[in-house]
Amino acid sequence: MNGAILQQVFVVDYVVQSQMCGDCHRVEAKDFWKAVIQVRQKLILKYGMHQNTLRIKEIHDGLDFYYSSKQHAQKMVEFLQCTVPCRYKASQRLISQDIHSNTYNYKSTFSVEIVPVCKDNVVCLSPKPVQSLRNMNQICVCIRVTSAIHLIDPNTLQVADIDGSTFWSHPFNSLCHLRQLEEFIVMECSVVRDIKRTAGAGMISKKHALGEVWVQKTSEMNTDKQYFCRTHLGHLLNPGDLVLGFDLANCNLNDEHVNKMNSDRVPDVVLIKKSYDRTKRQRRRNWKLKELARERENMDTDDERQYQDFLEDLEEDEAIRKNVNIYRDSTIPVESDTDDEGAPRISLAEMLEDLHISQDATGGEGASMMT
Repeated sequence: MNGAILQQVFVVDYVVQSQMCGDCHRVEAKDFWKAVIQVRQKLILKYGMHQNTLRIKEIHDGLDFYYSSKQHAQKMVEFLQCTVPCRYKASQRLISQDIHSNTYNYKSTFSVEIVPVCKDNVVCLSPKPVQSLRNMNQICVCIRVTSAIHLIDPNTLQVADIDGSTFWSHPFNSLCHLRQLEEFIVMECSVVRDIKRTAGAGMISKKHALGEVWVQKTSEMNTDKQYFCRTHLGHLLNPGDLVLGFDLANCNLNDEHVNKMNSDRVPDVVLIKKSYDRTKRQRRRNWKLKELARERENMDTDDERQYQDFLEDLEEDEAIRKNVNIYRDSTIPVESDTDDEGAPRISLAEMLEDLHISQDATGGEGASMMT
């Protein structure tokens, strides 16, 4: 009082608490992202393009990839553009801003649309691209999808590649879903040796043989109804073989290009691939794949069937599996490259060993070096 100064001595304890930085905390929260890629399509593991993702969400018609950085998302979009025919739209939404430091926080969305055509689909091309493809028939079979759509004409063995820009300029869809594949039995098969080529015809496939085939549905064996068609599977089929194909004669084709075609130009049956015993193939499959960790929702009940179709595609097409890491399954004994039915199999030389590093390669103290 009256100008007096009072002093008191006391102890202050400071407690230091460990904590993550802001960016690490958001990553661990699993719900923080700054960019999302919505991949839609009614090979990522091999190139490690999944490593920077926060999470992958699987939905009905595609996948959503979430990233903490827009740069990582842009890299993924560039990878997709180099791998498959696609197009994308980019958008961003303002989340917050600091007017004092003039900084803005955005969330970006890349909507990537992949061409709606898959391997083994039957398509009907529009007349305009057919003219540029040297008068190829409009009804074709998709034999592969890479950076372009690879088509083959089952009536002439003429092949053509449709790039992304051509597809989006003159789009076309699959005539039938793979669920509509029917099983036929080959009654007669003859290989066409002399293929008549018109002037200006395109390139002919050397991996296939043109065949004229009489087939009958296995569900109609009690009748005498048979179908005649030409096929690109002449090198594989023999009388008595089972083959999968689409019955276009009894199918309701709702396609604008087919509706404008002359009915004589539309084949009754289009054969897709030779059929083998799936149970036996699964039992003898001595390899496996690694999958992305992803969230699932509203998934169809035929996911397993589609996955088995993909595994069979890998066995049957070397060009497809060269972009996929295939690992040897040590639980299955090694057999020959073909089984009794002649079903194609993946050779041991194409498989990788599935290594699991569970300890230090140098061993513990005093231990010998592991080899």
